[in-house]
Amino acid sequence: MRRHRATLAVAAAALCATAFPALAQDGNPFAGDVTLDTRIGALSFESGYPTDATVQKLYDEMDFQRAAQAYLWGIPAVGLNEWRRAHYGVHGGANGEMLNYFDFAEKLGILTPNYTTPYIATFIDLRESGPFVVEVPAGLIAGMILDNWQRVLADLGVVGPDMGKGGKYLILPPGHGPVEAPGYYIVQAASRDVLAGFRLLGDDKDAAIAELVPQIRTYTWSPEGTGEPMPARDAGDEPWSQMPPRGMAYWDSLDEVIQRNPVDERDRLIMAQLRFLGIERGRPFAPDERQSGLLEDGALVGEAMAKANTSDKRVEPPFWDGTHWKHALVVSVDQKAATYDQLDERAAWFYEAVVISKAMLTQTPGVGQRYIAAYKDADDGWLSGENTYRLHVPADPPAAGFWSVTAYDEATRQMQVTEQGRPDISSRKEDIVANDDGSIDVWFGPQAPEGHEANWVQTNPDEGWFAYFRFYGPTEPFFDKSWALPDIEKID
Repeated sequence: MRRHRATLAVAAAALCATAFPALAQDGNPFAGDVTLDTRIGALSFESGYPTDATVQKLYDEMDFQRAAQAYLWGIPAVGLNEWRRAHYGVHGGANGEMLNYFDFAEKLGILTPNYTTPYIATFIDLRESGPFVVEVPAGLIAGMILDNWQRVLADLGVVGPDMGKGGKYLILPPGHGPVEAPGYYIVQAASRDVLAGFRLLGDDKDAAIAELVPQIRTYTWSPEGTGEPMPARDAGDEPWSQMPPRGMAYWDSLDEVIQRNPVDERDRLIMAQLRFLGIERGRPFAPDERQSGLLEDGALVGEAMAKANTSDKRVEPPFWDGTHWKHALVVSVDQKAATYDQLDERAAWFYEAVVISKAMLTQTPGVGQRYIAAYKDADDGWLSGENTYRLHVPADPPAAGFWSVTAYDEATRQMQVTEQGRPDISSRKEDIVANDDGSIDVWFGPQAPEGHEANWVQTNPDEGWFAYFRFYGPTEPFFDKSWALPDIEKID
C-alpha cells in the first residue's frame, strides 16, 4: 500500500510538471537576479526580491503618486477652507455673519467671480453654533448651502424650495437628531463647516442691494428660541485670496479640513494613503524631511495636472461644435456619476472656481445660470495678454436676465488686476456699443483698439488669461444651440 501511494505521488508530481511547466516563471519579469528599466528608473531584484534600494525607491514613488493625486482630490475642500480662514481672519467675520462682496476689491480674492454680480456669504461652524438659521428674503435672489467639500446641501431663493418667496432654512449639525420646527426648511449637514451664500439677480443691482440684503438674517436656533439675528456687513477691502496655496501650505490647509470634519466613507482609501505622508485624523501634522519633500513635489505636479485637467477638460466636449468653448462647470451638485464619484470633474471646476448650485446647472429656460469657458483662440493658441482679440457676440444672446463675458488671470483664476480696473463686458454696461445688426464685438488686449474703448477689456502682457461667458436666465436658443458663440479671434 505504501509503495502504491508513493507511486501515485510521483505520478501526480510528474503530471503537474507536465501540465503546468514552470508556471511561476513564465513571463515573470522579476525572476532571478535582474534589473528592470522602467519609467521611474532602474529597479533591481535578487532572487525575485527587490533590493533595499529598490524598496525605498518604490515606496518613494508610491507616496509621491499618492501626494499628486491627493492634491487633485483635496482641491474643493482646500479652496473653501482658504475662504473660511479669510472670513474669520482677514475679514474679522463672526460665526455665521453674512459678509457682502459687492465691489472689485471685496471680490478680488474669489476664484472667477462675476464682476457685476453682488455676492453675500458666510461660514458657519456648526460645532460652535449648534443648529443655525439662514433667513432668505423674497425676490430675485439665488443661493446655496454647501458642505466642506462644496457639495450642495440646499439651494436657496428662486431655485430653492422657497421658489423665490423667501423662507427660513434650519441647518442641523452632523449627528443631530430630528427636530420639530414648523415653518423651517430643514437642512441636515454632514460636516462641521458649511458655507451659505447668495447672488443677487435683478437688473438693477443697486436697488436689489438696498431692498434684499437688509432682509438677510442669520442666527442660532434651539427648541427654546433663537439667538440675536445678525445683519450682513461689508467684507472690507483688505487683500485676501481663497486660491488653494502652493507647497506645504496646501497640505497644512488640507490637514486642517481633515482634523475639523468627519471623514466620508468614500474617502477612507485616500486617508489610508495620506497616513504615510503624515496626514492622519487625530494626529498632529508633522511630516519628516522625506515626507515634506514628497509633499512639495506632489503639490507641484498635482497643480500641473490640475492646470491640464481644467484648461483642456478632456471630460467635456465643445459646447458648440467646431469651437473651443466648453462648459466651465462640469461637476454635478453631489459630485456623483452613475457608477463613480467624480474626481477629475470636481477638480476641473474647483481649481478655478468656488461654489456650485443647481441654479448654476439649470435645465429650465429663463431660470438660473450657465457658464461657458474658453482658454484658446480660433487658431488653437492659448489666450495671452500681449495679443489683441475680438469676440463677436451675435445678436439676441439667449439670456432672459443678462449676459457677461469676463477675463480671468490664468495664474490666480481671479479677476485680472489692470489699470482699467474692469475685467468684463456685460449687457448691463450702459455705454456698450452694438453693431447695426444688434451684434456686439468685445475686444481684449493690452491697449484699447481705436474706436472700441467702450467694448474693450484690458489684459496684462505676457500673462495667460481665460474667459467665462455667462448666461443669466438662459433661454431656449441656448439649450437647443440655435444660437452659437464663435471662437475668440486673434487680431494681427
